[in-house]
Amino acid sequence: MTSLLEVRSLSRSFGGLVAVNNVSFALGAGRITALIGPNGAGKTTCFNLVAGAMRPTSGQVFFEGRPIENMPPEAVCRMGIARTFQIVRPMRDMSVLENAMVGAFSWTSSVGEARSKAYESLENVGLAGKADARTDQLTLPDRKMLETAKALSTRPKLLLLDEVMAGLRPTEAASVVRVLQRLAETGLTILLVEHVMRIVMEIASRVVVLHHGTKIAEGSPAEVVADPKVLESYLGTGFHA
Repeated sequence: MTSLLEVRSLSRSFGGLVAVNNVSFALGAGRITALIGPNGAGKTTCFNLVAGAMRPTSGQVFFEGRPIENMPPEAVCRMGIARTFQIVRPMRDMSVLENAMVGAFSWTSSVGEARSKAYESLENVGLAGKADARTDQLTLPDRKMLETAKALSTRPKLLLLDEVMAGLRPTEAASVVRVLQRLAETGLTILLVEHVMRIVMEIASRVVVLHHGTKIAEGSPAEVVADPKVLESYLGTGFHA
């Protein structure tokens, strides 16, 4: 397996609190990997470290073999890593298309190129028909997909999705799953934080489990849900896949 991203012995402390503790994992190109664990496990902090929003206390992050842990987020983005956030905040005074164009300006100054890429991104997430709509007209699922389209407009090789399906009904989440599967089929690598194990089992080829900032398991979804440490700390002993 060729690793697009490799995290080596990554740690981040906030005073006396260790949020991420000696975590290592690698992402295969073109795969969907899920990062799971209870609230406070260190998942979002891990995202912040990979995306350049925070610097690690120790450890390294390699992207395409190049160390990036000390790069600012805009440089990490230009290298090909994009992320979304749990709380979506579209720019309300701009149209859906204009929101998506913002991401494209990370690599071009041409309005025409940005508009073309943004429209393509909206097509990929099923929002092209609402390109001219105001963002306050969007449903929650649409706002989630707009956040993803903004990230796609940066032309990422790796997409970090932080609870993109949180708050969605099962049918809405199923639509998002189909979008992500189609994106992965194009060769895009995806790392996502997700709490619904039914979705993780369906979408992920690999799962990394954090607990109190430490990696306690890694493997296929079937291997992870059978791991006693995962059952005890996160899923519960009564969990059945």
